[in-house]
Amino acid sequence: MNTSIIPRWAARAEEAGFSTLASTGRYAYPGVSDTVALAAAAGATTTIGLLSAVLLAPTWPGALLAKEIAGIDGVSGGRLTLGVGVGSRADEFTVPGHGLRGRGGRLESDLATYRHVWGGGLVGDGPNPAVPSGTRQVPMLFGGYSAPTLDRMVRWGEGYIGGSLPVTMTAPSFEAAKRAWQEAGRQGVPKLVVLAYFALGDSETGRANIRDFYRMAPDDIAGNVVLCTAPEMIRQSIKDYTALGVDEIIFVPATDDLDEVTRLADIVT
Repeated sequence: MNTSIIPRWAARAEEAGFSTLASTGRYAYPGVSDTVALAAAAGATTTIGLLSAVLLAPTWPGALLAKEIAGIDGVSGGRLTLGVGVGSRADEFTVPGHGLRGRGGRLESDLATYRHVWGGGLVGDGPNPAVPSGTRQVPMLFGGYSAPTLDRMVRWGEGYIGGSLPVTMTAPSFEAAKRAWQEAGRQGVPKLVVLAYFALGDSETGRANIRDFYRMAPDDIAGNVVLCTAPEMIRQSIKDYTALGVDEIIFVPATDDLDEVTRLADIVT
């Protein structure tokens, strides 16, 4: 991937009228981390929403991530939504004391830390907060397929992110998210977001990139990742997910061809 394309991609997406730019980052893969990509996008744009879809939060020390996220949200003018995932692969967890084991419990503690830091709470035993006054509580969405994911969503979040899988596989997760929201007594409905990869130009390179990215994923995920390679596939995805009540579809590029922004915009805007 040509990482220098990120600011230009972000600016072109905003010019084309898209609603949101999203990152999909991993540590154990040759790419750019979520925080770097989102900061670059924030600096290159002024109005488009920003989303991590999803950031593997337990791989970070909680207070450090809270400050990073608050900073990106601040420089963007309050355009960031933090999409949170718990992670499942040991090679992503490289910080001493923040391994794969115990990640769910750490995330529970970290979510409280985020709120504390964003609310201007003091850092450790010192006299200072970690963030400037006026920092807001950054909205959070949660992605994953476990019951704890939905529990965290209704207690801490604004909604749910579904993965890049066929609608028949993701529909039950969206229904479960709406049901959990209602049972928890939350007002209204959760925001629902879904991911779908696309490669409208060089589809073969796109397929190869997706296979490489998911080569260590479980078979039920790797073998079912959605890749839209034609306009009718894009339109069908929009139709299917609109029928499910999904609020936003994030079309994730499978190549770094900048013209993909225009190709997608010609179909959906």
